[in-house]
Amino acid sequence: MLLRYFSIALVVMCCCSCARLPVAESGKPVEQDTFFVINQDEDPMQDPVVVVQHDITVKKYFAFMDSIVARYDTLPGHILSEHILVRVNPRIIDTLASFDYYKLMEQGIFIYDQRDLVVLHQGDSIRIPDASEIAEIQDRLNHTVIDVNIPEFKLRIIERDSVKYTFCVRVGRNESKYLKTAQRVVSLKTPIGEGEIVRVERNPIFVNPVTGERYTSTKRDDERYTMMPQIPWLEPAIEGKRFGSLIHPTTNPKTLDKAYSNGCVGTGEGDAWIIYYHAPVGTKVNFRYELDVKDENGNPVKLKDIYKLGEVGFNPDMELPEIDPFIEHEFSECH
Repeated sequence: MLLRYFSIALVVMCCCSCARLPVAESGKPVEQDTFFVINQDEDPMQDPVVVVQHDITVKKYFAFMDSIVARYDTLPGHILSEHILVRVNPRIIDTLASFDYYKLMEQGIFIYDQRDLVVLHQGDSIRIPDASEIAEIQDRLNHTVIDVNIPEFKLRIIERDSVKYTFCVRVGRNESKYLKTAQRVVSLKTPIGEGEIVRVERNPIFVNPVTGERYTSTKRDDERYTMMPQIPWLEPAIEGKRFGSLIHPTTNPKTLDKAYSNGCVGTGEGDAWIIYYHAPVGTKVNFRYELDVKDENGNPVKLKDIYKLGEVGFNPDMELPEIDPFIEHEFSECH
């Protein structure tokens, strides 16, 4: 519990430390040595553009975005959020997704600490959407569902009844295990049911659930060690219950397409950024267990019954991890 409050406090301190841009009597922002300046001189009728004044690394990224939102969320009709701001500047998502360790290694680039990578460079610009565009993007977010078919090992982002993305994931194992973080034996199955995203953590803490030991580095599939990446995690409540089964990236993608986790839905690192920007707090989720599906050609396929629910049925009251949901608890990432 102490770790949870420490994590929350850390995020709050980062958000509150973002300076607002002062305004002169003319009504125009005063340029200063800060994260950004506003360029609207050429055509005041156009949407304002934020010009980045210093390179922004992943480590500084969220504080930077919060500073822009704080500046513009006070304007009439501008109910701006980080998600809306980035969705109207999609190249930011592309850049963050490209920091996936394995994508970089395919290019022969080894990165020990992804938090030092530059998301936005000095001179880059970010467009601020107008009120009508904000409303349209918010409406799309309101009509987005994160759909996970557990035995299919697939997570889909469904927007207005259309599948926008499909990602391969890993899910919880069909077993029970003693976890020190829960102080009891718990089921490791991923829960089944409908719900919504109730919390997001942008700077998670990593702890081995068996030993309670905190760690900061991870052993990759290629046997190299790196620092843990700073990629947001999402906590869904399923049927009104918070099981601690998160949606978050794994640093070991060889475990995708398997029942391998301690209950969480694990994704690739690049995929996790895309999911994050489509799933703010309040986004609907559907964790289902359907064995009869169709392949990419429309042919019927019978999936393996990984939880053997056809034999024993599903108990919605089965015990699942009641642990701090923003502490990493994937064995494959411990060392």
